[in-house]
Amino acid sequence: RSAIPVVWHVIYSSKTVAGGYISNSAVKKSISALNAHYKGSGFGFKLKQIKRKKNTNWFKKMKGQPSDSYMVAMKNALHTGGANTLNVYTVDFVDNMLGWGTYPWAYKSYPKQDGVVIQYNTYPGGSLKNYNQGKILTHEVGHWLGLYHVFEGESCSGPGDFVADTPQQRTKTFGCPGSKNTCPQAGVDSIHNFMDYTYDGCKTNFTKGQITRAVQRSNAHRF
Repeated sequence: RSAIPVVWHVIYSSKTVAGGYISNSAVKKSISALNAHYKGSGFGFKLKQIKRKKNTNWFKKMKGQPSDSYMVAMKNALHTGGANTLNVYTVDFVDNMLGWGTYPWAYKSYPKQDGVVIQYNTYPGGSLKNYNQGKILTHEVGHWLGLYHVFEGESCSGPGDFVADTPQQRTKTFGCPGSKNTCPQAGVDSIHNFMDYTYDGCKTNFTKGQITRAVQRSNAHRF
């Protein structure tokens, strides 16, 4: 598989880091981290272009939900490439959201809305404590490739995340607990999985089953 092209949209309100004007180096570090986190999966990412757009409303007033008018307008204006191009947007969410990613099967109906939006200061070495190893991007790209949360459905029954080797998990995990087990079935909660909500320092892996699903779902809708 050839590397997935990435178009990175730096949304900013002023030409300062606090205003969202992150450096080219920060973007390149993010891509390097993304490749490290997906190492061995068959997925690779290559930075194709960095675009910069000054829009204070998009940077400061966006909510992390697909119906948000600022998000819709931003993507309609800026989205670049086809289903196989990863569009990344960095903003300062107004509702404390850290990221939002679209699923591959949504592309056909909403092609311009495809991509991931992340909190601007979550890049490796960024200013957001506990979330500055680039793993918010890794998590959202997981969605973009077809993965659900490991706590999907928040139940100990049902299909969950449709991956056999992630145990049933009833609740989201925050922080970095020593261990957690919310369901009686075999296996503890996947607190170190990239598709949970733990701190970046706690997230270290995808499972083989997740990679299989990501390959299948993305091949069906993206590549």
